Amino acid sequence: MKSPRFTGIGSFMRLPQVSEMNGVDAAILGIPFDTGVSYRVGGRFGPAAIREASRLLRPYHVEHEIEIFDHLSVVDTGDLSVVPGNIQASYQVMVDGLRPILEAGVVPLAIGGDHAITLGELRAVAARYGPVGLIDFDSHTDTWDSYWGERYTHGTWCKRAIEEGLIDTNRGVQIGIRGSLYGSEDRGGARALGLHLIPTEDLLQRGVESVVAEVKQRIGAGPVFLTFDIDFVDPGFAPGTGTPEVGGPTSRDALRLVRGLRGIEFVGFDLVEVQPQYDSGEVTSLLAGTLLHEFLALIALCRRDQQGAPRVAPA
Repeated sequence: MKSPRFTGIGSFMRLPQVSEMNGVDAAILGIPFDTGVSYRVGGRFGPAAIREASRLLRPYHVEHEIEIFDHLSVVDTGDLSVVPGNIQASYQVMVDGLRPILEAGVVPLAIGGDHAITLGELRAVAARYGPVGLIDFDSHTDTWDSYWGERYTHGTWCKRAIEEGLIDTNRGVQIGIRGSLYGSEDRGGARALGLHLIPTEDLLQRGVESVVAEVKQRIGAGPVFLTFDIDFVDPGFAPGTGTPEVGGPTSRDALRLVRGLRGIEFVGFDLVEVQPQYDSGEVTSLLAGTLLHEFLALIALCRRDQQGAPRVAPA
């Protein structure tokens, strides 16, 4: 440790801020876009708040017993210059910004922003890897056809991604679905699209280990994208979000679920829907930063398990 954690430029975990991908394994990038929301706004401030909270994080992961940065070269590439109010232009910014990262064989970890950003990310990821498996931690399915006539929102991104052929629905899982609905068709629509749903009640009754085993069986082999909407977690543990749903898993449940996903071929991650103005004592931002730390640990474990095999960019 060269300096106190409250000093230095506010990158994620005070990582180097670079745009060059040579020799890099994983890249943090902010996508401060929140035009896709349907209720509260403020996700554009999520990347800054999560980076600030990440100063508390350290490189050694106790449960996995791994020094993350001994196995990974990680950088923070800063924020993409999205276009406030213009979701289509912002999607192109996301695709263009992610392309060089993915072409270099680097795993992107995006910080949102609202959940609409995931469609832009998946467009870039699928352009490189083809349709990918999806693990979606969320209290909502986000498979509505439109919100009051708008087809591109944080509640429609998943349906658009399936329609565009970006997701292999045979390898798609949504975990944590709960809350009131406009109608029964809201949840049935996700299943009709081919996604496998694990509602919160199932998770809480069955336990973490059982659910992790089911997710791994469903996902199988091949590239996977993980998206984590912070409203998956009960608002008692993560109040700083735009569409909270009570009765959810704890922050500890969330961490244990992610830790159980070791061995999956992840090609991208995001963490979305943090709205710091609704937070209390930065607990939501700290949880979000800790989840990103967990994602990095999964990548590091994969690299270590490969016994130091060099990175190979996808064909």
